[in-house]
Amino acid sequence: MTTQYSKSSQKNNLHNLELLSAYARNPSLELRNRLVEHNLGLVRQVAHRISRQCSEPYEDLEQIGYLGLIRAIERFNPQQGCAFSSFAIPYIRGEMLHYLRDKGSVMRIPRRWQELYNRAKKLRKQLTASLGRPPIDLELAEALGVPLAEWNECQLALQNRLLVSLDATVSQNVDCSISFGETLPDHEYQAKQKLEEDRLQLQRAMSQLEEKTKAAIECVFLRELPRKEAAKQIGMSPMTVTRHLQKGIQQLSALLEPQVA
Repeated sequence: MTTQYSKSSQKNNLHNLELLSAYARNPSLELRNRLVEHNLGLVRQVAHRISRQCSEPYEDLEQIGYLGLIRAIERFNPQQGCAFSSFAIPYIRGEMLHYLRDKGSVMRIPRRWQELYNRAKKLRKQLTASLGRPPIDLELAEALGVPLAEWNECQLALQNRLLVSLDATVSQNVDCSISFGETLPDHEYQAKQKLEEDRLQLQRAMSQLEEKTKAAIECVFLRELPRKEAAKQIGMSPMTVTRHLQKGIQQLSALLEPQVA
């Protein structure tokens, strides 16, 4: 049974790599959809893990996770030798955590509710003195002359405006273990990720150049060799190296422009 499962897993991984390689060579919506279907398990795995740590419905997290999976598919380079699952999970998890962070963002409080809340603080003291006890929300709403539902919304909005510790959880659910700090973007990680994405895009574009043009760019710009030394290593004249560099720069600009846009 274990051997059969191992063979099946290897076969699936091989098929996944073939699809990823085909997509890298010639991206298409059909191939991308097949890759999404083939890697649904990654999204479900992360969604299950995060849903156990917060009160957000699993289904909502799963839907958000697909966006991360699609981004990972579009940025993955099979030639790097990295397992797709290791590459994709940070994207999937990142989308879910951004979603949780956005849901917990600070609200802009209407001026009417701010004034209502200030009036309520004064009325609460007066009603407490006259009733001999703190007033309930219904009594306070009637004294304010507003529906109970609006008063409840006003209180909730003012509570959400208060500063929250980064160690606080994103949900009132006692089972939630994801803090607000964990949902904040890691700028250093994002910068490294952006550099990695740029490197992968450049490598993909370089792979589409002619061999001599690619060699000239690698020698002069990546290895920083003088043009005469680059010419010796490639087996051409310095003038020809210059022509290949000019040609390569134009082609790379055309190849990279759509990705930047």
